Amino acid sequence: MTKIIATFLLLASVGLSHAAKPNVLFIMSDDHTSQAVGVYNSRLAKLNPTPTIDSIANEGMVMENAFCQNAICTPSRAAIMTGQSAAVNGCITLGEKLPPERQYLSMEMKKAGYQTAVIGKWHLKERPSTFDYYKVLPGQGFYFDPIFYETGKTGTIEARRKSFGPDAVQMKGHSSDCIADSALEWFKTKRDPKQPFFLKLHFKAPHDMFEYAPRYESYLANVEIPEPDNMRDRKNHGSIATRGDNDELVPYIGTSIGRRNPRRNYTKSGLWVKDLDQSRSDEEIIGDAYQGYMKAYLRCVKGVDDNLKRVIDYLKAEGLYDNTVIMYTGDQGFWLGEHDYMDKRWAYEESMRMPFIVRYPKSVKTGRSDAIVENIDYAPTMLDFAGVKTPDYMHGQSFKSILETGKEGTGSKKAAYYHYWMHMAHHDNPGHIAIRTKRYKLIMFYGTGWKGESTPDTPPGWELYDLKNDPSEDNNIYDNPEYAGVIEKLKKQLKARRAELGEDDPKFALNKVIDDFWDYDAKDRAKAVEISHAMRAKKEGK
Repeated sequence: MTKIIATFLLLASVGLSHAAKPNVLFIMSDDHTSQAVGVYNSRLAKLNPTPTIDSIANEGMVMENAFCQNAICTPSRAAIMTGQSAAVNGCITLGEKLPPERQYLSMEMKKAGYQTAVIGKWHLKERPSTFDYYKVLPGQGFYFDPIFYETGKTGTIEARRKSFGPDAVQMKGHSSDCIADSALEWFKTKRDPKQPFFLKLHFKAPHDMFEYAPRYESYLANVEIPEPDNMRDRKNHGSIATRGDNDELVPYIGTSIGRRNPRRNYTKSGLWVKDLDQSRSDEEIIGDAYQGYMKAYLRCVKGVDDNLKRVIDYLKAEGLYDNTVIMYTGDQGFWLGEHDYMDKRWAYEESMRMPFIVRYPKSVKTGRSDAIVENIDYAPTMLDFAGVKTPDYMHGQSFKSILETGKEGTGSKKAAYYHYWMHMAHHDNPGHIAIRTKRYKLIMFYGTGWKGESTPDTPPGWELYDLKNDPSEDNNIYDNPEYAGVIEKLKKQLKARRAELGEDDPKFALNKVIDDFWDYDAKDRAKAVEISHAMRAKKEGK
C-alpha cells in the first residue's frame, strides 16, 4: 500500500509540474521581414498587412533589436534549433543538413515533458525525427498543392520530375492554408491535453517568388506602395567591396529591383513580369517592378496573417491562448527595395534584423525592448520558459528576464554577430562578417568562398555605420578619422566574439584572408583595387 501511495504521489507531482508549464508556440514565416509587420512602424505600416500579428504584439513584447547571425534559411533555422553558431552546428550554407543528434531544441523540450511537433517548412534536409510529430515540406516545398513528409505515413509521390517519400502526403490548395489546416488537425486529433505542447509552426510564405492564393488578387490592387527613399539613390552606402573601385562593380554585386544587375533582377522574373513594359526606361521600369513584387509579397503576408488568425481563434476557443507562450518571427529579414537590393543575405539592417514578438500574459511584459538578442538565443529562451537551464553546449543565452521585466541585466548582450558564408552564390553577395552594437555596425567583406579558397576574387573592404545618425545605412564612415577609436574598439569586439563562437577556427581557409586584410592599410587597399579591376575584366570578358 505504501508503494502504491508513493507512486500515486509521484504521478500527481509530475502532473502538477506539467500543468505549471506553459505551452510554447513558435511561429516562423519564411522571409517575413520586420518592415512588413505593422508594429515595426515602417513605411508600410499604414497598409495594415498584419492585423493578427499586431494584435499579438499589442499584448506582448516587441523586440526591436533581434538579429540573425546569417540571413539565409538553413543557417538561421539551424541556429534556432541548436542555439549554436554555424561554425559549430555545421550549417553554414543552404547545402548542409541538421541530423537528429543535433536537433537539440526538440530533444530538450521532450526531456522537459513537452509533446513536440513541427509543421510547415523545415529546410534542414534530414527529417525532424526528434519531434513526436512532424509534417514538413521537402526542401523549399511548393506554394500550391504542397507535398509533406509526415510522421507515420507511407507513400511515394511523383511530382515535378522528382520522387518524394517514403512518408509523403499531398494536400490541395495554397501552402499557407494547408499548413494552418495541418496545425489545426494536430491540435484537434493528436495533441495530448495531459502534456504541455511545443509546436513549431512554419509558413513557407512569403518566400520568393511570392505565389499568393488567388483570393488575394485584388488586395492592394489599386494602392501605390511607397518606395524606400534609397532605392533610386544609393547614396554613400557600401564600399569598394560592394561597388568596386569607382563603382566599376555596381552591375555585378547584389541582385537588384531594376536593371542595375543585368543577370538577376525583378524586371526579369516573377508573376508581375508579364505586365511590365520592357520598352520603358530604367528609371520607369524599376518603379513598375517594385510595385509588382511588393504587391505579390504583401499578398503572401496577408495570407499568413489570415491563417494565423485561424490558429489563434482555436487557441482562444479551447482556453489555451493565455497559457501559451506565443513567439512570432521570420527566419531572417528581407529586402523590400532598400538600396535597390533583392532577397536577403547582407549584414545590413533590412536582412539582418528579424521581427520577434512574444505574448504570454502570465509573465511577459507588454511593451517594446531595444535589447540586442540573436537567433541563437531563441532556443535558450524557450527552454527557460519550460523550466530548463541553458545547456552548456549552446552559445545562446536566455532573454526571458528581459521579456518579463522590460529591463536588461548586467549579462545582457552588447552586440550581435553576423557571418554570411555563401560568397557570390545565387544573389551575388560577397562573403562578410559583422558586429552590430546599439550605436554602430562594423562590416568586413573578405571576398572569398567557404570551400577552402584562400585568395579573394572580390575586393575586400570595410564599412562602418553610425546607426544613431544614419539608421538607413546610407553613409559608410569607415574612412572618417573621427571614428578611428570606434573602429579599433569594434574590431576587438568582433575578434573576441568570433573566438567565442568558434568562427576563427583555422580549418576555415577564409580566416587567413580575414587576417590578411584585418588592418586594411595602404597595401591592403591597393590589393583590393587590383582585385576590383580583375573582377571587372573577367565579367566583361577581357
